[in-house]
Amino acid sequence: MTDTSNLTTIGRAERIQLPDVLGDAVVTAKIDTGADLSSLWASNIEIVDGDLHFTVLGPGSPQYTGQVIAVPAGEFDITRVANSFGQREERYVIKTVIRVRGRRVSGTFTLADRSNKTYPILLGRRLLKGKFIVDVAAGNPLKTEEKVKRERMLQDLKARSDKQEA
Repeated sequence: MTDTSNLTTIGRAERIQLPDVLGDAVVTAKIDTGADLSSLWASNIEIVDGDLHFTVLGPGSPQYTGQVIAVPAGEFDITRVANSFGQREERYVIKTVIRVRGRRVSGTFTLADRSNKTYPILLGRRLLKGKFIVDVAAGNPLKTEEKVKRERMLQDLKARSDKQEA
């Protein structure tokens, strides 16, 4: 049996901070035990003189600052991941610190366009392992945003069904 005394219980979504890239701003992250790596919404991603430059989040986010983050050559990597649609894509990978439920931990994040996702940040297994236990009934989910997205999906499905019947 695993000793759980040093593990912090978190819910299916948690308010977190990324002090190295967003200062004191609080952002809600989705906890995804099905994902290997964590993912961070990044925009304006480019390589400049060998360094990785990007902005955290995007203009559609209330926490977006537009501040360019520069990661020196050798301190980032590239990986291939299967996105939520099962397609393989290359993504840049960085390491940064997060704060969640009073714990400060270092994590590895892929940079991705999450502008169409409900949650701008996804915390995966590698970050969770040995540090957290997930209680899906707990946490701080974005219930209103989830409900709106679910209603849109149901409307789209109904419209497709109506179109096929016509």
